[in-house]
Amino acid sequence: MGAQPRRHLREDRAAVHYLSERSRGRGVGMDYQEARAFIAGKISGVHLELDRIRALLYELGNPEKELRFIHIAGTNGKGSIAAYLSAALTRAGFCTGVYTSPVVYTYGEQFRVNGKMISGEQYTKLAEKMKSAVTRMERRGLVCPSNFELETVLAILFFSEQHCDYSILECGMGGRDDATNVIPAPVLAVFASISMDHTEFLGQTLPEIASVKAGIIKRGCLAAVTSGQQKETEEVLQSVCDSLGVPLVTGHPEQAEVLDNTIDGLTFRYKDLLFHTPLAGSCQAENAVTAFEALKILQKKEPELTDEKILEGISAADWHGRFTRIAEHPDFVVDGAHNPRAADILRQSVLECYPERRRIFILGVFADKDYREVIRRTCDLADVLLCVETPDNERALPAEKLAEAAAEIFPEKTILAEKSIPDAVRRSFALAGPDDLILSFGSLSNIGEITGLMKHFT
Repeated sequence: MGAQPRRHLREDRAAVHYLSERSRGRGVGMDYQEARAFIAGKISGVHLELDRIRALLYELGNPEKELRFIHIAGTNGKGSIAAYLSAALTRAGFCTGVYTSPVVYTYGEQFRVNGKMISGEQYTKLAEKMKSAVTRMERRGLVCPSNFELETVLAILFFSEQHCDYSILECGMGGRDDATNVIPAPVLAVFASISMDHTEFLGQTLPEIASVKAGIIKRGCLAAVTSGQQKETEEVLQSVCDSLGVPLVTGHPEQAEVLDNTIDGLTFRYKDLLFHTPLAGSCQAENAVTAFEALKILQKKEPELTDEKILEGISAADWHGRFTRIAEHPDFVVDGAHNPRAADILRQSVLECYPERRRIFILGVFADKDYREVIRRTCDLADVLLCVETPDNERALPAEKLAEAAAEIFPEKTILAEKSIPDAVRRSFALAGPDDLILSFGSLSNIGEITGLMKHFT
């Protein structure tokens, strides 16, 4: 993938106010706003080739060749696994970079070292370096990389300048042709749950999608790691691993004994060890097991990465916006579920953490997602469904069309189309009692705005 769809405008506006003010007042070069404009202003969309990003990295001296990567692909759970890996490695004393997407709360959150976001000064310095390289490319008649490709290169430069021991990259979409796959063989290729999504780009069947994602496995990897995949997916991963001489290590989350599962996190026993994660949701045992198996492989070459440090890291992981409670009395929970498999996981999490509750759902989706199936798999749990449109995004499905689709599936439900996200939040609080659940889901793009509204209602 060479780019992601253009971010909605409120993220670009918010970015102007984000990061260190130290980048202002510079005597030469760009300031932070100019650096942001340089990257955000480049082409967006999907570019399924790596030629442009390779050319840019060449101009910059191929910094990716000096780093050790952990590469994560999958449909659901990539960010949680990255959070577990990063927290454990940092706890063990390793300088650890993490590059994730998309932005949920604040621009800059996708570039982190040891849990700390990039500063405005660091961002601006690296953008200046990239702009000079892009200028040289264009003089040679080459096409400028997309905004997502530029952000990927910026992450690599950031990790290189910070002398990271390990750099964790989350694929933007797919794997084989994703911009993040410009790297040499990673130390580990890690796979979160793989299911049907982005079918217009990745394929119409699960084996086709798995094959694309398996493209991050390269000869020279210590191992590929996964857990809980469907049989046909695991067969694809095994076949690719066999062809490259890379071992496939499979975790067994079905062997995890869940001891406690609430909105405050999950406690379980696995391989005679006691795990606690503050990340809520029924999927977190699988994600934590995948991260644990990956870390156990690294443990063989990194003795500082003890079981104690691994468990400490998993218990300290921070990954907001995925079945996250942002207010209480009533509980207001946000989640990014936007495909059928994520909808199944969300349904299970609601039933386990909020049984016997009256529930008010807020749903906003993109028109290019399988939103009817998401509705079908979740919204029977709702007493009231409030439909919204994601603002400033050309992919957003209008609230009225979403409400019509929901009414066709569940004609007996109370379903309302709201004019805006603030209107939906306001109505949800008006309808909810202190013991009820308000749940917003359907897109990661709405989570930042909804979280910001809580100060007006709680």
